[in-house]
Amino acid sequence: MKILVIEDDLTTREFVARGLREHGFVVDEAEDGHQGLMMATSCEYQLIVLDRMLPQLDGLKVLAALRATDNHTPVLILSAMDSVEDRVVGLTAGSDDYLTKPFALAELVARAKILVKRNQLVAIVSSEYTYDDLRLDIKSHRVWRGSRLINLQQKEFLLLQYLMEHVESVVSRMSLFESVWSYHFDPKTNVIDVHIANLRKKLEQEGESSLIHTVRGAGYVLRRV
Repeated sequence: MKILVIEDDLTTREFVARGLREHGFVVDEAEDGHQGLMMATSCEYQLIVLDRMLPQLDGLKVLAALRATDNHTPVLILSAMDSVEDRVVGLTAGSDDYLTKPFALAELVARAKILVKRNQLVAIVSSEYTYDDLRLDIKSHRVWRGSRLINLQQKEFLLLQYLMEHVESVVSRMSLFESVWSYHFDPKTNVIDVHIANLRKKLEQEGESSLIHTVRGAGYVLRRV
């Protein structure tokens, strides 16, 4: 299993890389955003550990560039920016987890293993889900409503996949957050609401029925009206 660590601070980069190697990962290292992006797009990795504040190209721009090219490699952001708003920005931008500095190496390794394992499990589940006129294909990473192809961001896709896996069952905000981001749920975080709102706009164009419904005090459900 191969991991790319993009971190400009040499001490931190070597600390992270050494810890991951001790747990059996093959690790490549990049010292700035431009180099990291070039490596991430030219080689296949099971995880990218990405510092948020980088020279040449900052971490969020690296992440945006990856997602824009349909690269869905799991990304774990490292950052000294530790407010709720900072974490929401990082997660909304398309990262799979967000770990603030300073951090314990054991926690970073544990989160890395979870992200890698989850990504492997996605590859072996049923490749297609259908409900009403909605169809989601995991292998091609595409979604259709009838004949209309819908372009979704990575997190929107994973949220919809989770809802389709639990179709007509109410799922809590906590379960959605922890399943899609593998990150401890923070009740002050509105990242779920932002992504659900964006997902609804893309799924429900004029004349199309609503499929994602809010159940007050409980969560969300995918079902016909």
